[in-house]
Order: sequence, then C-alpha cells, then structure tokens
Amino acid sequence: MQNACARQQILLVDDEQDVLLELAELLENEGFACLTATSVKAALHQLTCHPDVALVITDVRMPGESGIGLIKRLREHTARLHLPVIVMSAQADLDDVSELVQLQVLDFFRKPIYQARLLETLDNLFPVSRLRVVN
Repeated sequence: MQNACARQQILLVDDEQDVLLELAELLENEGFACLTATSVKAALHQLTCHPDVALVITDVRMPGESGIGLIKRLREHTARLHLPVIVMSAQADLDDVSELVQLQVLDFFRKPIYQARLLETLDNLFPVSRLRVVN
C-alpha cells in the first residue's frame, strides 16, 4: 500500500505471508510505505522496480536462497552497497550472526519481533520531522 506522504519505502522479505502482513501493517501505521516479497528473487525484482527503497528487513531462513544470500547480493551491487538491512530470524545461529556482522547489517531481531524496539530503531534511522505551529 503506497502513501503519498509516506516516511520511507521499506522492503519486507519473509517466506511467511502472515509475518509480512503483520509487519507491513505495523510499519504502515507508523507512516512507512511497505513492499513485500516472499523470496530473494521477488525481493530483487521489487528493488529493481522500486529503486527508492530506503531499508530492507529480511528473514534469514527461507526456502531457496537465504536472507544472507540477499544481503550478499545487495553488497555486491554498487547502487545498493550501503542500503541498510535489518535481519530477523527465529533460528539464526552464531555462524549466521558472525556473517551478518561482516555484512554490516543495521540490526538483528529474534522472532517474534519486539515491535517497540523495531519502531525505536526505525525512528532513529528515519526521524519524523515535527512541524511546529507558531502563533
């Protein structure tokens, strides 16, 4: 769902449709425009169609290519080299976390996501400009 006054466009990547819908609803209520993808292939397609995506939030464990594979592809692409990525996973192990640190991910969240912490992270990354009313 697109909003003309959206804060930023965020791409959500997870093979679980219900997780995507819940996360999209949470973030859209905070003013973000959300795109979703259920695979790395679909995520790359979304990024091609929407080059103004400001952040990717991806699951690690997905059928086919993993979220780590997606991040590696982003880091190999000059235009997306510094695109912020937040990772979420219910099953990441120490090797995954070590690799994610090397790939310079912005943050890591265990599933189920602690929503208040995610929103705080996004508010720090994309501050809301508050309009002051002067009398």
